Amino acid sequence: MNGIRVIDLSNIVFGPYASQFLGDCGADVVKVETLEGDSTRHTGPAQANGMACSFLALNRNKRSVALDLTSSAGQSALIRLIDTADVLMHNIRPQKLAALGLEVDVVRARWPRLVYATLTGFASDGPYAGRPAYDDIIQGMSGLADLMLRQSGEPRYFPTIAADKISALVATQAITAAIAGRARTGEGVHVEVSMFEAVAGFAMADHLYGETFEPAIGGTGYVRVLAKSRRPHRTRDGYLCVMPYTDAHWMRFFEDVGMPEVARDPRFIGMGERTKNIDLLYALMESLLAQHDTDHWLVLFARLDIPCSRVNTLEHVLDDPHLNSTGFFSKFETSSGTIRLPGQGIRFNGGTCVATAPPRLGEHTRELLRETGLTDGDIDALIERGDIGTDLYDDNDRRFP
Repeated sequence: MNGIRVIDLSNIVFGPYASQFLGDCGADVVKVETLEGDSTRHTGPAQANGMACSFLALNRNKRSVALDLTSSAGQSALIRLIDTADVLMHNIRPQKLAALGLEVDVVRARWPRLVYATLTGFASDGPYAGRPAYDDIIQGMSGLADLMLRQSGEPRYFPTIAADKISALVATQAITAAIAGRARTGEGVHVEVSMFEAVAGFAMADHLYGETFEPAIGGTGYVRVLAKSRRPHRTRDGYLCVMPYTDAHWMRFFEDVGMPEVARDPRFIGMGERTKNIDLLYALMESLLAQHDTDHWLVLFARLDIPCSRVNTLEHVLDDPHLNSTGFFSKFETSSGTIRLPGQGIRFNGGTCVATAPPRLGEHTRELLRETGLTDGDIDALIERGDIGTDLYDDNDRRFP
């Protein structure tokens, strides 16, 4: 995506995670912030004011410009930036767009080649349009919390910001597709990505199940995935993740442990029958795994070519030899100290995509406005009036957890 400029007006997780992927893919991402900055700049431990871990995890490969968009001069500066852009993305609720002059029709008329991406909680043509949405709300509405209830007996949220991150990946895909389409037609499009629909689609892809058909031939919920016994299994000294999946996997496993008759049991022959009786099958396997140490089973399953692994803690992930050998974690020396950031599973010509550390608030304001044609005198006047900001946090103001 080299040569593609993205103006990102979004904040918190959904939008920034999406634009970070675009930056990872080579886009020039301009993060437009208020003079107070994205709220995630203050979420979690930090080495310096405005550079908390949550912000760092979502905003690499970007440049930051700080604008007061309540002022006409701040809005004019934004317009100058949009004039240079290929993509404009935001998560501003419709009620506030008019005040900024960024309604869809206005933007599409002025910049017909622009890919205009609206990131919302709910699709604009439904009764929930305009409602505020956060990760917890969408997890509850989309069925994710119900999946936890069905498996564990208690409705719970996934212990990660799943709805925001799922929606962000959908947005990245949609924006990239729109850019590709523009290359053929010469025209930009309006892309709308809504969290509720994105996450409901994610949840129902495997869990619509019997309701796929009309009339239904069964209920919702993929039985194997929801089985209470589908979990890491206890060994004599720890836990093991193991996934016999095919007929051959199960046959090899039960033959090797001296129970070939189980693999020939009609209840376990074929995917359909195993799915119906999956709790019984997993319980039997779990009773066998408890008889030996984890290392015993790792050797055995490797020999049988059955997917398996030990359970990693988050700390183990940091030290995983594969991730470290592939350069998954990147370290940056910044003005406020050394930081480490996780990567992602994308490589171009064998190279990783993490290039620059997350920006300080307004770090690139002067640089970016110069690129729009403003002089240093013009920029100084805007700073003096408080319409824009540059490096709004003091590097020496350190904040430790």
